[in-house]
Amino acid sequence: MEKLKLDDFTNYKFLSQIKHGNEKDKFALLVHEIDKKENKYLSNIWVYDENKLKQLTRSDQENYFIWLNDEELLFSSDRDQSDKKNKKDKEIFTQFYKININGGEAKKYFKIDKNVTDIKRINDDKFVFTAIYDKQKENKEENKDEKEEKTFIEIDEIPFWSNGSGYTNKKRNRLYIYDLTKDSYQSISDELTNVSDFSLNDNKEKIVFTSNKYENKMKLTDSLYVYYIKNSELKTIDSGNFSYNYARFLNDDKLIVNATDMKNYGINENGKFYIYDLNNEDIQCITPDFDKSVWNSVGSDVRYGGNSNVGVENNHLYFITTENDSSYINKIDENGNIEKLVENTGSVDGFSIKDRQIYFVGLRDLKLQEIYELKDKKEEQISKFNTFVQEEKKLSKPQKLVIENNDVNIEGFLIKPVDFDENKKYPAILDIHGGPKTVYGNIFYHEMQYWANEGYVVFFCNPRGSDGKGNEFADIRGKYGTIDYEDIMKFTDQILDKYSFIDSEKVGVTGGSYGGFMTNWIIGHTNRFRAAASQRSISNWTSMYSTTDIGYYFTKDQIGETPWSDNDKLWEHSPLKYADKVNTPTLFIHGEKDYRCWVVEGIEMFTALKFHNVESKLCIFKDENHELSRSGKPKSRIDRLRQMTDWFDKYLK
Repeated sequence: MEKLKLDDFTNYKFLSQIKHGNEKDKFALLVHEIDKKENKYLSNIWVYDENKLKQLTRSDQENYFIWLNDEELLFSSDRDQSDKKNKKDKEIFTQFYKININGGEAKKYFKIDKNVTDIKRINDDKFVFTAIYDKQKENKEENKDEKEEKTFIEIDEIPFWSNGSGYTNKKRNRLYIYDLTKDSYQSISDELTNVSDFSLNDNKEKIVFTSNKYENKMKLTDSLYVYYIKNSELKTIDSGNFSYNYARFLNDDKLIVNATDMKNYGINENGKFYIYDLNNEDIQCITPDFDKSVWNSVGSDVRYGGNSNVGVENNHLYFITTENDSSYINKIDENGNIEKLVENTGSVDGFSIKDRQIYFVGLRDLKLQEIYELKDKKEEQISKFNTFVQEEKKLSKPQKLVIENNDVNIEGFLIKPVDFDENKKYPAILDIHGGPKTVYGNIFYHEMQYWANEGYVVFFCNPRGSDGKGNEFADIRGKYGTIDYEDIMKFTDQILDKYSFIDSEKVGVTGGSYGGFMTNWIIGHTNRFRAAASQRSISNWTSMYSTTDIGYYFTKDQIGETPWSDNDKLWEHSPLKYADKVNTPTLFIHGEKDYRCWVVEGIEMFTALKFHNVESKLCIFKDENHELSRSGKPKSRIDRLRQMTDWFDKYLK
């Protein structure tokens, strides 16, 4: 067995978009790899058929796919990007191909002159899709008298940019129907409506979609619509009472949705399940006591691409929940009866169901992503994409711990260094998750395992504010830096008291996003840590409010005030206020295009520490956004982890 290296993640495979065909024992998925030399990700379609996994495409540039029939797939690809680059006007289009899973080359099928974000098949001739509509660009093309390019970016709404998408002013994700026989499409939603989710009923006659229409300022509530394809009728089901996680047809006459009115716990409030009867327009909550998040919030840095977390079959909705430190598959009927289908702990990253046959992408123990077959609540691993890690690399299994703070149980983990020697003293790193409404679990985390291989103890916990324990536990609105800070410090105290092999004089702290906020907060409230690495952080709630893509509503919701209602409250919870108390050498890491926690947050804190003569460094990663540590360019991810490790080595070893 050899040590896990810093850049070993470039050899991992990442699995996404697992989808059944029309047969229960047949599915396809995207498999992503890293090309370290070219500094990019490669993506190909694989198929599972006759109990075997086989690679179907080899262009390394596939994006997403759907099944056309039992034997054919439709997929989009960047194979034609070279053609785009050669065109002077840089025409935007999405080229679709079809391919037979039994062999043969992919063939061009049709092209849509838009940036398509999702597509579903209605029948052989029609497809429903979403695509980015740019109103400003459309207006420019209509007014062709303007021959010169503008020297400025025109902004007249908030949010005007989005992490990972850049400037989004007057851009919307619109819903369309494409007619293959006419090679044309028609819009269903208007130019100011942003469609977030859509789905078809079983007989492909109706489309349900959730959307947000806004001008000047985006609302926090959504609208719910049903579109009748045959007569082109658009029916409003709900106009702005809820924030929807998703909506699906339970059958032809009923919708099942998960939604929240945000009245009790704000934007992070867990949704409840509702049934909408389309015949009598009746709305009924079927889970009044349900208090779980319906997504997977178990953190890891070994994922790439997305997976479905919801499906419908036989009048049941199948969905994912995060509970404590794990995520699970469940099913619910129209009466609100819920059954948990997965019993093992870990992370269910996504699943597909057909004729009660479930396959899912999961992270189990110290295994990286693999595909599992679920039968009668028993799991069987059917892939070996990443088994080399367990077979060849030294890993350290996290030990779970539970501490009590003010009658609240706080769960956490500790990872010992590999080749652990009980007679030695080791430096340690406290790692704090983002969110704050996410969780750490007992699964593989590359950076933590790497640090364990470099001789560090790594410990981490799920303080109040985290997911998995219901609304009340997750609710830290107006309390940032108080009860959550107390939980983390109490956990740290007990770790150092319990494990004498940790050198208490050589402990570092790091975290990203909310974890970056908490890192900034910690160094202004205690000098117990020898070094810190603050990533994609928040330092000043006033600047966060007015500069980031979510700031104007996230700050008001989470801190409870705006700069005009009570700026003193924002300043009270801002780490920057306490920067003159910092003595801890601190590294700041930010993506240049991180619009979620804009780089100015790191700049403010870095400047404050430099002004007060605290040793510090700021690393701004070019062209990277908030997802730097998870899906940033491979070389950027390598450099980020190297910078952090070198910083801790300098002060802790």
